[in-house]
Formats: sequence, structure tokens, C-alpha cells
Amino acid sequence: MKKWELGGPLSQGDRVKRIFINNEWHDAVSKKTFPTINPSTGEVICQVAEGDKALETLDNGKPYVISYLVDLDMVLKCLRYYAGWADKYHGKTIPIDGDFFSYTRHEPVGVCGQIIPWNFPLLMQAWKLGPALATGNVVVMKVAEQTPLTALYVANLIKEAGFPPGVVNIIPGFGPTAGAAIASHKDVDKVAFTGSTEVGRLIQVAAGSSNLKRVTLELGGKSPNIIMSDADMDWAVEQAHFALFFNQGQCCCAGSRTFVQEDVYAEFVERSVARAKSRVVGDPFDSQTEQGPQVDETQFKKILGYINSGKKEGAKLLCGGGAAADRGYFIQPTVFGDVQDGMTIAKEEIFGPVMQILKFKTIEEVVGRANNSMYGLAAAVFTKDLDKANYLSQALQAGTVWINCYDVFGAQSPFGGYKMSGNGRELGEYGLKAYTEVKTTDSPHFNIHEAHSDCLRLDNTIHDWFNVPVNSQETLMDQLGADVHSQRP
Repeated sequence: MKKWELGGPLSQGDRVKRIFINNEWHDAVSKKTFPTINPSTGEVICQVAEGDKALETLDNGKPYVISYLVDLDMVLKCLRYYAGWADKYHGKTIPIDGDFFSYTRHEPVGVCGQIIPWNFPLLMQAWKLGPALATGNVVVMKVAEQTPLTALYVANLIKEAGFPPGVVNIIPGFGPTAGAAIASHKDVDKVAFTGSTEVGRLIQVAAGSSNLKRVTLELGGKSPNIIMSDADMDWAVEQAHFALFFNQGQCCCAGSRTFVQEDVYAEFVERSVARAKSRVVGDPFDSQTEQGPQVDETQFKKILGYINSGKKEGAKLLCGGGAAADRGYFIQPTVFGDVQDGMTIAKEEIFGPVMQILKFKTIEEVVGRANNSMYGLAAAVFTKDLDKANYLSQALQAGTVWINCYDVFGAQSPFGGYKMSGNGRELGEYGLKAYTEVKTTDSPHFNIHEAHSDCLRLDNTIHDWFNVPVNSQETLMDQLGADVHSQRP
């Protein structure tokens, strides 16, 4: 089995990563640092300066193959896509009543605070930087304390590429300090956040109580994945497995409520359990590995707690359910059957490799149950019937609906949630809107100086008319008519 090489250990100079401000590296004012941990071993990679050559796999734990072939590829496509928008996202000329010219300008919002999560550190950085920079803003970005390394490496590339100082600033730190400072700072004009719904609420409050800064939120989900009885079973099983277990289950739009129609339920469950048991868990630098460790000990313990909750509340544990190694934060691929809507594992976002399979009878029933959630980030349906697919895609309350596929993303297509899964959209042209102010400008069609002279002349004519004998007024009236006509542009 091939292992991917890191290219050597970190140099001594890389042992402490600092804050990137105005194209320069600085220690934190407090001089505090915090460790970033390798989730495969639980060991410290390096110390990072706290704001009051390692890559995604080392810091995050996801398989190197995924980091390189999926995350990095999507990062490049996203940045190139938004680079293309830099000279194309402009205002409009608008026909309005009267003799006036009206147009709009799209102007930068200003200083954009951006707070990104740890599950896709490099990709989320691109999703935030791309539209902000394409529309002429400057950025203060707080990166997740669990995964700061790739963002700090990108800061080096930003300086090397020749960005002016102060355009992009990268701050490692913790949510209650650095994140809260961005959300409440009165010189920050907009904040964009990807993360939990709980923290999203706090950011919304902080923004409103400070300067009413613009807020876009991409938050949690409990996305329904609906398997109709006429679905291609082989494809549905594999895609449902991918929908849940991709990225160690640490995906906001994971298909974490798998609804299966009752007449194919038993077969689907049997196949899904077999697929989960065959999933390769191990060293993320091994090219055969499908699943690496969870990001840190906190997530590791949280996921095991949800598994225990599922067992206690009566769900049937069909495989997995425990740690997958003696060292590191690895969890066995876990599948629960006989899951009911009221169970904790069916309502709350687990953010781990734990699949919940629920049974349904009719299409009307599954729509109601799927929508009975505070979340509305994504959904999917697997069926060979186009009418069913279209009906479900319109009935489901979700920002994205996939039909016979899952986790299909393009830089051109918007992504975001309904309900408590957030507000605003990222990616595509829609992703630019929140980073601009629209200014309207109106002006007369005619030259204002010439119009002023004509008005004075007309005033003089009217004055003369009222000060001449009656028999001379008819001649002046003819002249007045000519003067009034001349005022028309």
C-alpha cells in the first residue's frame, strides 16, 4: 500500500506559526500560543499564535487522496471562477419616468470579517476569499483553532503573489475571543460565518448590537436522503454511504437522515451495513484509506456520546459503535436501523461517521417527515421516476436538492440553507451579492447649465408679457409658446 510523503518534518522556524497582518508575520499581542494537534496520533504539530510545510491531511485528518484530488481541485476552480467575475459584476442603466438618466454601481462593502470552520479549511477559505476579493473588499479572516496551518500557508502565497498589504489578514484564534471580536467590531462592515447554528445565533446578535453589519451564515444541517422503492439499488446504497461518511461524516450537508421506502428497506439496510463494514479506516496518508480520524478529541467524544444515545433510545446498532484504534481519534463506521424521528440521533447534527436509516411508506409521508426539522441545508432523492423527483425537489425545504446524486458542487452554483441552516448564499453569482453595496445615481438628460439659461430667458419673457399693453400681448404669447417649446430636450 502506497503512503504519501509529507516532504520532511517541520523546520524549527515553522514550530510557531504567527498572525498574518498587513503582509507581515506578527506575534499575538498577548504573546499567547496554542497547539494544533495531529488527529491521527494526538500529538502536537506546532504552536500557533493566538489572536485575542503541513497540509490539510496532517492538520485535519482527512485522507490525503481527498485533500489533493477533491479539496485542492475545488479550491483552484473556485478562485479562478471568482477571478473571472472581477470585471463583470457591474451595475445597470435603468429607464425611469421623466427626462432623467438612472444607473447603479456595485461598490465594495468594505472590511469583511470571515470566520471559517475546521472540516474543509482550505476550501472554506477559498469560498470566502473569492467573492470578497473579486468585489474589491478587504478581509480579516479568523481560521479554526483546530486547523490553522493551510490558511497560514496560503498567507505566504498571498504575499508572494503581490497582494497589497492589508488586503488579506489571517488570524488564528478561538471563537469566544477572536471570533467574537470580529462579529462585534464596529469597523467591520460584514461578517461571513460557516459553522454551527448555535454560534451563528451569537454572531447574528453581536452584529445587530454593534453596527448592524451585514451577516451571511452557512450553518448546520440534518439533511434527508430519500430512497424510493424504484431507485437503482446499487447506486443508491453507494451514494447514501458517500453522503454520510464522506470526510469522516464531518460535513454540514451530510445525508444524515436516510429515509428508505418500506418495500426495499430490508435490502437497503443489509447492503448499507455490508458497505460500512468494508470501509477502510486508518492512516490518512495511506492511499487505500477511505476514512481518517475525527478532527480532535472533543469531536471524538461527542460522536461516541451520540452513539450511546442511539442505543439507549432504542435504535438498532447494526455495525460499528466504538473507537477504531487505540491511538488517535478514529471511530468505526456506524449504522443504526429502526431509527424513529423523535430520537436524538435523528434530530441533532452528529457530525461523524454515524448513519441513521428510517423507514417510510408514502411520498406524502416522507415529505412531511423530511421537512419536520429546524434545518434546511440540503436534501436528496433517489428514484427512476422523473415526476417523483420533480415533486420531491419542489416540496423539500432545503437550499440544495440533489436528484440521483449527492455532494455535487460547482463554483458556478449557489449553496446555502433554509430555516436555521443559515441565510445568504455562497458560490456562483449569488455569492457576490452580499459583498457589494448597490448605489443608485440619477441625473437629467439635458445639460443643466443650458437648461438654467433657458429658464432665465423664459422668466424674462413672462415678466415682459405682464408689463405691456393688451394689444401687444398676442405677439408676446406667440413668442412665449416658442420659448416653452424650446425647453423640451
